[in-house]
Amino acid sequence: MIAVALTSLLALLIGVGSERRWGEGALGLSRKVLDILAYVAIPLVVFFTVSHLKLTTGLGAGIVFGWTERAVVIGLAWFIGSRLLKLPRAGTGAIMIAVGLANTGYLGIPLIALLLGNDSIGVAVAYDTTVTAPIALIGGFAIGAAFGTRAGEGARARTKSFFTRNPALIALIAAVIAPSWLSPDWARDIATVVAVAIAPLGFFAVGVYLMVEHDQEGTRIFPPQLTAPVVTALGLRLLIAPGVMLGLSTFVIDVPSAFLIQAGMASGITGLAVGHIFGLDLKIIVGAIAWSTAIVVVAAGVVALAGGL
Repeated sequence: MIAVALTSLLALLIGVGSERRWGEGALGLSRKVLDILAYVAIPLVVFFTVSHLKLTTGLGAGIVFGWTERAVVIGLAWFIGSRLLKLPRAGTGAIMIAVGLANTGYLGIPLIALLLGNDSIGVAVAYDTTVTAPIALIGGFAIGAAFGTRAGEGARARTKSFFTRNPALIALIAAVIAPSWLSPDWARDIATVVAVAIAPLGFFAVGVYLMVEHDQEGTRIFPPQLTAPVVTALGLRLLIAPGVMLGLSTFVIDVPSAFLIQAGMASGITGLAVGHIFGLDLKIIVGAIAWSTAIVVVAAGVVALAGGL
């Protein structure tokens, strides 16, 4: 967990420093990084990890609850963004992305290993694979296509954008229907390594966009401002989402503790890739990623020092 936190922080700071030193060059590189993540790395990881998933009935309720809590916070994000904050479509979509896509893989899995022990890693992986991954590929890209400024005009153009800019969705479908021999164990192991390796690239892009999106009259603002949209995203992602999961677990069916932790994980880096592709408000997304990641890492450290859960 310490290694994850330090690597993420270092990658983010390198991104911040690169943008301050090279400006447009760093921005261009970060755009290429996000394109590689969205169109190459994520589809490969999805195919070779989902195809190996073995579900048990004991995890079923937690998975359903996971989808439920995401639907609740995404719906609340739409209502608050469009009706209360009266944000433009790109801003409302950015809040929805920030609360709907969570970092349950690169950050969530090692955090659960730290707090609950290695025996809970399998449950954490199951949540990441069956809740976060499909919601990102279906819900996240659908939000981007519906609310983004670069998704085209009209329902037909936006629907086309959803499918043509979402190769990871094709990988997800292929993983479900493909025969097992197409995904040997060694390919899954490589995909796991790739999933870990690409995360720092995402945080590098976060650092670059933090500077670009928080530039006021030539002055870079760091850390990012806690604006109303960012605070809204933080509240929904870190408080409401796990609260919904806890309520369902308490009053319906008890679910593993790992699911409760995963429900309250920080905003995911994939959201930045979606925002970049479709033209959402990246200032909101990078602010939510930076602050939520910092809060989760600090909170996990405090809990770990206090003796764990």
